[in-house]
Amino acid sequence: MTDLDLRSRLAQAAQTLQLPLSDKQLDQLMAYLALLGKWNKVYNLTAVRDPAAMLTQHLIDSLSLLPPLQRHAAGQPIRLMDVGSGGGLPGVVIAIVDPSIDVTCVDAVGKKAFFIAQVAAELGLPNLHGEHARVEQLKAAPFDIITSRAFASLADFTDWSRMHLKPGAVWAAMKGQHPTEELAELQQRAPDREVFHVEQLNVPGLDAQRCLLWIRPGIAASAA
Repeated sequence: MTDLDLRSRLAQAAQTLQLPLSDKQLDQLMAYLALLGKWNKVYNLTAVRDPAAMLTQHLIDSLSLLPPLQRHAAGQPIRLMDVGSGGGLPGVVIAIVDPSIDVTCVDAVGKKAFFIAQVAAELGLPNLHGEHARVEQLKAAPFDIITSRAFASLADFTDWSRMHLKPGAVWAAMKGQHPTEELAELQQRAPDREVFHVEQLNVPGLDAQRCLLWIRPGIAASAA
């Protein structure tokens, strides 16, 4: 599949998701895909190697998060943390598609955080930042939304990142199938956290289930 074919597939997916992307944004997403493939040979950023598979399983999968994020932001600029970002998924895609979202990608592996910083520099993304740290040890201003994609269990994800939530902020966890066991674990370990919305994500071209879980500190946490 040629780069032109990949770009066309990307544009069609964005249209299906009702994301109006400019030519510049499509070019940036394609440039990011190329960087991901190039650096993957040395840094092992993802187990997926085929560009067409990376496009669907990583970039378009990450694109599916944008409509819910933008509905939640309601046109207001927000700060977002992407925990365990790896090669920048979904953080880089978010930063490219919506410049009003200031994205910090956090990863405990230094070379992955360095890659994010390199992507931000090469693609000219002032709203994208890479941080090398364990999330529970990160020193940073609080965030409006904390997200993750296949990072950890819901209980661990919210435990480790909770200190970084602004008052009124939320978590948005991307998962595959409905994580029944993780939800039960979360309820048992953290009854002060409320899953207030679960929505299915439509990923064009991907024959697999995806869902997004919105979580917020409950009344007990707020009163503590």
